[in-house]
Amino acid sequence: MKVKKDFILRKVSDSYIVVPVGEAVVDFSGMVNLNESGACLFEALQKGATEDELVEALLSEYDVEETVARADVKRFISKVKDAGILE
Repeated sequence: MKVKKDFILRKVSDSYIVVPVGEAVVDFSGMVNLNESGACLFEALQKGATEDELVEALLSEYDVEETVARADVKRFISKVKDAGILE
């Protein structure tokens, strides 16, 4: 999975925001706010991470059980797919 090239992640103060650039501005109005773990997943998706790699990213960064991490990753992927951010 990979994030479309016209979406970028920015840190503003203590917040993480995904904003459309280029042609994506026409089809996607607004921005997406992420927490720290969401930003971690988004950065991994920008590099083309698989679902298993996303789970591993959460497990290496946070003290969380694998079942919880896997459920969180599935929910995150669903939301970014629904928003039209993934290729």
